Amino acid sequence: MDENALNWIFQLLGRLHPLAVHFPIGLLVVALFLELLTLNGKRIGLREGINWMIYLGAGFSILATSFGWLLRTFDDYSGELVELHQNLGIATALFAVITALLLQKTLSGNISNYLAYRSMLVLSVIFLSFTGHLGASLTHGEDFLSSVLPNNSESYDENKSVVLLAKLDKLDSLSENQLDDLNLGVRAIFAHNCYQCHSENKQKGELVLETKKGVFQGGESGEVIVAGNPEESELYKRITLSPNDDLVMPKKGKVLKANEIALIKLWIEKGAHWSDRTLKIFPEAELALTKPELPATTKEKHPVDKLVDVYFEKNDIDWEDLVDDKTFIRRAYLDIVGLLPEPDVIHQFENNPDSDKRSKLIDNLLNDKQNYTQHWLSFWNDLLRNDYSGTGFITGGRKQITDWLYTSLLDNKPYNSMISELINPTAESEGFIKGIQWRGLVNASQRTEMQAAQNIGQSLMGINVKCASCHNSFVSNLTLDQAYGFASIFADSVLELNRCDKPIGKMAKVNFLYPELGAVEADSLKERLLKLSEVMVKPENGRLYRTITNRIWERLMGRGIIEPLDEMDNAPWDAALLDWLAADFIASGHDLKHLMKMIMTSKVYQLPTIDYKKLEQIKSSKYVFEGPIIRRLSAEQFSDAVSQIISPVYYAAAFDPTGEGFSTRRIWHRERKFDRDVLPEPGKRYFRHKFNLTKKEIIQAKAIISVDHSYTLYLNEQKVSMGADWRKVDKFDVTRYLNTGENIIAIEGENEGKIANPAGILFVMRILQKDSLETIIQSAEVSEEGEDWKSTDIIPEENWLTLEFDDKEWGSVLNYGSKHWDRLLSYNFDDNVSSYARASLVRQHPFMKALGRPSRENVTTSRDNQATLLQALELTNGEFFNKVLEDGASTWLEENNYQGEKIVDALYQKSFGRMPTKKEKNIMLSILGERPDKEGLQDLFWATLLSPEFQFIY
Repeated sequence: MDENALNWIFQLLGRLHPLAVHFPIGLLVVALFLELLTLNGKRIGLREGINWMIYLGAGFSILATSFGWLLRTFDDYSGELVELHQNLGIATALFAVITALLLQKTLSGNISNYLAYRSMLVLSVIFLSFTGHLGASLTHGEDFLSSVLPNNSESYDENKSVVLLAKLDKLDSLSENQLDDLNLGVRAIFAHNCYQCHSENKQKGELVLETKKGVFQGGESGEVIVAGNPEESELYKRITLSPNDDLVMPKKGKVLKANEIALIKLWIEKGAHWSDRTLKIFPEAELALTKPELPATTKEKHPVDKLVDVYFEKNDIDWEDLVDDKTFIRRAYLDIVGLLPEPDVIHQFENNPDSDKRSKLIDNLLNDKQNYTQHWLSFWNDLLRNDYSGTGFITGGRKQITDWLYTSLLDNKPYNSMISELINPTAESEGFIKGIQWRGLVNASQRTEMQAAQNIGQSLMGINVKCASCHNSFVSNLTLDQAYGFASIFADSVLELNRCDKPIGKMAKVNFLYPELGAVEADSLKERLLKLSEVMVKPENGRLYRTITNRIWERLMGRGIIEPLDEMDNAPWDAALLDWLAADFIASGHDLKHLMKMIMTSKVYQLPTIDYKKLEQIKSSKYVFEGPIIRRLSAEQFSDAVSQIISPVYYAAAFDPTGEGFSTRRIWHRERKFDRDVLPEPGKRYFRHKFNLTKKEIIQAKAIISVDHSYTLYLNEQKVSMGADWRKVDKFDVTRYLNTGENIIAIEGENEGKIANPAGILFVMRILQKDSLETIIQSAEVSEEGEDWKSTDIIPEENWLTLEFDDKEWGSVLNYGSKHWDRLLSYNFDDNVSSYARASLVRQHPFMKALGRPSRENVTTSRDNQATLLQALELTNGEFFNKVLEDGASTWLEENNYQGEKIVDALYQKSFGRMPTKKEKNIMLSILGERPDKEGLQDLFWATLLSPEFQFIY
């Protein structure tokens, strides 16, 4: 018997693969859910049912994998996506079987608990999920999930084939350009209808319709195109069959429309010409940027208002009255410096008769360099994936660019210079393109070279390179070749293309995504980066300047001119406005502050905000601009506002731009176990440090100290101060405690807690003597005489505070560095320094994370403006936030002499920039009572800070 005669049996068994997959393996998911219900010994009655589900799921996983192998071997499935699906399926089956075996051993008592079995069950379900997704991609196309997402569903315009057919069908002969147009139209039909089964990733019937070679080579049954003869072409025959015919293509009820079939027929009749032009089936914005003429028909004076006036006229929208001064000043302050205006500043602004006061206010805020920089630092940290801690920093596989970025913003460095220095970096700015060096083996799309391409594409150009770094993109026109060509610019060796993490034996050719801007090929990495930095910032690169313009508009107005911000090929709601602003930005010398002022001085910025009830209304492709959108305070804005009004949320920063240069290294008693230094145990430790001063007169001496956890400081046997809050720096004049000649510092420190934990003394004293002689004494610092700090963990004799005390038996201290503590911004001798650290300078913190600050392992171009359950829980029940309110309540009660009416008035002025109404005051005073207490005032703070009037920018 012919060995192929029985193939139908194997094919039939193979096609049982979906039947074996769709429900029985799904039992593993149900088993995991039920297993979670049994945690901590609950619902023991579910055990037997779970056991059967695990055994059945494991058995059917083997069956499904076997049928899948038969389906691929004896049917017409091939390609790398099929192979990846199969390999993951085998892995899923393996994990499912191991899960069943571990369960059996646990039930028989060979394993003491369910931990190993449960861990393997979770792993099995994870692999099952990925395998199932790939299966859906094989069945329904690689864009099975993404195609239903907003802005992805309208990527193919079916009317184009109608227009093209009408244009070409009646012509006797076609020019070269017309033949190109015809071919590209046909390829668009293939891409939209056929690639899910006939691409390089899935070669059903060994037919590939994605490339010229694949189309004219045909499939396993031979050629599918006979140039000049549609009736003899297998492809045309298949697409013209009845929808009910088993051989019709495409299948799954997705038959071609009559005009699409006619266009394919015309293409074959005209010789099946294949164009060398790149197929662009997705919308793609024009690269060039020209400055539109301002409309002459409008009465508006401001350029932005002129353009929007035409837009309003077109959409039948009336201009609203501008917001009042109180609303404007709060909006401007929060947008430019990220802080609330003080009550007296609001009062002065409201009573200022100057007609140009709003423009002058914007100028003054933009000139507040420190606060401007510290506010906008968060925007750029998100955009450039820069942070102070997180993945890669511990292992040295990631580098900050904070110093460079802060200085660039402080100096208002031109945007084109910033981009040049990011692309062709200095030592301070190289962290951006170097990305994260992940530990261990990572997939090809996460190589540092590819990260550079992805980050630049998304953050600076508004294009998704990530998708194309694995396979030809199905959300844009980018190809795998282009992505690897771009990534090769940053590589020191030739890159091999990987499709879905599998090498394909093709080497990348160095190229920029937009080669029309200029060549970037060179013999060395250094030369390529220089060329790319020059090409990127050309005025002809409209994409670069539109993207940043769109991002700034979104930050100030609540919604971009193009949405989403990372898809700059989408249609803007007003192209002329975007292009004019981008061109004006270039003409200004790439001045970011000029761009902000241009937007903020317009009437458009000063319109009342629009409150959309649903996010879909804002993100819709049919969105119509009517004015700014109400915005929620960002995590940093909210934290800083609380610090301004109630009490410092953060005292210490990961990055201190204003430090005096004093050492932030902390010392503590050296503790060792097993011949190695360890964290200090709780308890008291004692410290001494001797130093000599010349005989010259002491003019002034000041000291600052912070001890984690508490301390008592003595100078020359006299008690100077005590402290029990390491977050606060104690400052005092110590001139009267010092002597010329020998002096002794003595500190009794205590480390709190139940287990070993970081502890440290941070101390500096500055002594000025006659003839401008200055002496600095610091912790972790050896004196000129060589006398180091000494310490003991044994309670010393009573005279340990004296110079004469013999401390030879005391040990040397250990410099614990600064890694356990951030920099206290008040750790300097300036009495006017801020008592709190701006949230933008603070490393990631659970409170900030709950309020929406991203981890910055990925580029973040916009944050979710919607409140989350986690935010609600943190603000209502969070221990950290409650402690801030508690500290603030104690301070407020003392400063306002427990006077309820005074507290309410001050709170409303600081929070809302206004006095409370009579009704509001009565309610608040009823909460506080006759003599306010801390708990009542905390409740009042909480109610104020969570009110919409405080939470939103109107």
